[in-house]
Amino acid sequence: MSEASEWLIYRGAGEPHDGIGELPPPPPWRDFAGSADADQHLDDGSADRRLGGYRHAAELHRPGAEELEMINAALYLRRPLLVTGSPGSGKSTLAHSVAHELGLGRVLRWPIVSRTTLADGLYHYDAIARLQDVQIAAHAATAGETVPTPDIGSYIRLGALGTALLPSDQPRVLLIDELDKSDIDLPNDLLNVLEEGEFAIPELERMADRLPDGEAEVLTHDGRKVRIKGGRVQCRAFPFTVLTSNGERDFPAPLMRRCIHLELGRPDHQRLATFVRAHLGEEAARAGDDLIAHFLERSRSELIATDQLLNAIYLTAATAPAGRDRLADQLIQRLDRPR
Repeated sequence: MSEASEWLIYRGAGEPHDGIGELPPPPPWRDFAGSADADQHLDDGSADRRLGGYRHAAELHRPGAEELEMINAALYLRRPLLVTGSPGSGKSTLAHSVAHELGLGRVLRWPIVSRTTLADGLYHYDAIARLQDVQIAAHAATAGETVPTPDIGSYIRLGALGTALLPSDQPRVLLIDELDKSDIDLPNDLLNVLEEGEFAIPELERMADRLPDGEAEVLTHDGRKVRIKGGRVQCRAFPFTVLTSNGERDFPAPLMRRCIHLELGRPDHQRLATFVRAHLGEEAARAGDDLIAHFLERSRSELIATDQLLNAIYLTAATAPAGRDRLADQLIQRLDRPR
């Protein structure tokens, strides 16, 4: 086997082997804990992956003056922060960084796709499961058996937005990721909830007078059980809300006037080196300095993302020095090329 291919785990030879044992540990941003923590609402592995495995290096990063001002303006004014920028510019990381520095716990992430509706972010009511349980209880009753039917709250789970609006002394951090992927209605649908900081759960409102003390116990987005009174959720501390956009569409003026807008420009060499140092350490940042410079040069005319750079530096540093530049170019392919 040649020196350039020694790093290959899958060799395409059609012969079984135990080479998987030679696979090195994953990069920090792909290292999943996979454990069930009773206090997972306070913290989780996603923060480490967003901030970088070398947390002390991540803490060396200092945002620019405008970034700091807009983040703090959103905190002071209790307004959502709309962050726009190219893919990989650090928009999502901003939410995790604020949560980590201010001790606000696990980030509640709501990823947006074209089919996402406001209800997806607020709560989900499993009417089918409830109907099935009622039918099971009815059949059991005809046979002289007693099967208890769970309370209605057992069929309701709050979404990320709904959980962020639960009353608490400190704000939660809510990341509404890639809002520009939504259909045309969602930005407008968000207006009232973000303005008023409250919403209703009609299924609970209708039964409030039949519930003990008008309360029902429901499940939150991060797995806790909380009690909802009167079928309404009203925040006490408005969540620090980060809405991210890749700049692929314009948003309606009513949403824009309710948000603090921060546009992240293209990162410079120093900021890219900090990204690499935060995730991969000082040695990787030094070894990949030429790849960072080449990445910056290409980014002036091509749409490429910083996570592609991290992948290239991580893989080339540990594997294929002979074909390093070629492999890096294969990993950092332009995202706007014709298909």
